[in-house]
Formats: sequence, C-alpha cells, structure tokens
Amino acid sequence: MAVVPPEEVLDHLDLVLASVRGAPAGAHSAVRWSARETWHLTAAFFGEVADGLVPTLTEGLSAAAAGSGPYDLRLRGAGVFAHRTLWVGVAGDVESQRAVSLGARSVGEQLDLRPDDRVRDRPHLTIGRVRPGARPPGRRATRRGGTAGPDAAGRAAPEDDVAGSLVRALAVYEGPTWRVDRAFLVESTPGAGRAGGPLYRTVVDLPFEG
Repeated sequence: MAVVPPEEVLDHLDLVLASVRGAPAGAHSAVRWSARETWHLTAAFFGEVADGLVPTLTEGLSAAAAGSGPYDLRLRGAGVFAHRTLWVGVAGDVESQRAVSLGARSVGEQLDLRPDDRVRDRPHLTIGRVRPGARPPGRRATRRGGTAGPDAAGRAAPEDDVAGSLVRALAVYEGPTWRVDRAFLVESTPGAGRAGGPLYRTVVDLPFEG
C-alpha cells in the first residue's frame, strides 16, 4: 500500500536531484538511482498475496482508508538506511501517515499475511542505493581494490562517505506541500521495471473519506 505524491511534487524533487546527480559531490556513478515512476511512500508491505485473498485485502484496506481523513505532507530532508539506501524524508502531518500505515498493517495481520518488518514510523521516499564498494570523489583505490586512507580506527566505509555526502547535499531540501487524500494498493514485480528495477501496477484506488 502506497501514498504517491502528485506530479508537481515529483517534478520539484526531480529537478533538485538532477543537480545532485550531476555534481561531482553527487558521485553519480556510485549510486543506482531509483526511477521516478517508483517514487512513493510505502504505508505497508504485504509480500506475496494469494489471488484468493486479494478481494478480502482490498475490502479491508478500502474500509481502513475510508475511515481516514485527508492530511498534508511535504518532502523534506534526507537520510540513509543500512549505509546504502538513500531516502528523502517527510514533514507535515506525519502522525496521520503513520496512522494509515498502522491501519494497513492491521488489515494484513488479520489475514495472516507476511509481517511487515520494514521501517514505517519514519515515512520516506527511496531515491537510490549506493553501489557496494563505491568510492566518494577524490578517494583513490589501493592495489588490493580497497580505498586509500585509514579505516582501522572505525572510520566510515567508502559507501558511507558517498551516502553521507548526498545526505548533506539534501539536508535542507524542502518540497511543496500536497494534500494526501488517497492511497493505492500496488502490485510490485521485481526486475521488470526500467533499468532492472521493480515494476509497479496499481490494483485499487483507496480514497480517504473520513
């Protein structure tokens, strides 16, 4: 289940990321950037759902969404998960977004679907992943394929430096506010999208009517 920002919000983010991707500090080749058509805020993840359960899941999510009222969000700031996954954060009525996630998760639990163990209390939009072993600009490779510079004292791995530079570049980012009035149940097909990424297909529109 996902919340998808409108085109004008994605346009704003796309423009900012274009400058980050093109700057030397952006380490363009060190990051596998997410395709724009995959940008969304994940409210809940249900894993593989049997065809026979889809109507019941849809009914439950529709009822949960109908009990939620519209709220305002905006994209703001950035961060990194697990040293590699880069994301843009969310500001505004974040508590309402969390409540939507909890409601969707509850529906999944009632149907004994795969437990959602991802981070949902920090709504975010994934923008890319640092490639394993990537080096930040200016960091030279050693003969053994590592990177020059001390790391025995606990310094960040090279990919941490790449992620850190991008997070710092986007730390002050703030996008336009939009009214969230619906979510979507989305089917994901791994590897079928652009550049080997996932392909998303909307299964049902879930308006907030509360």
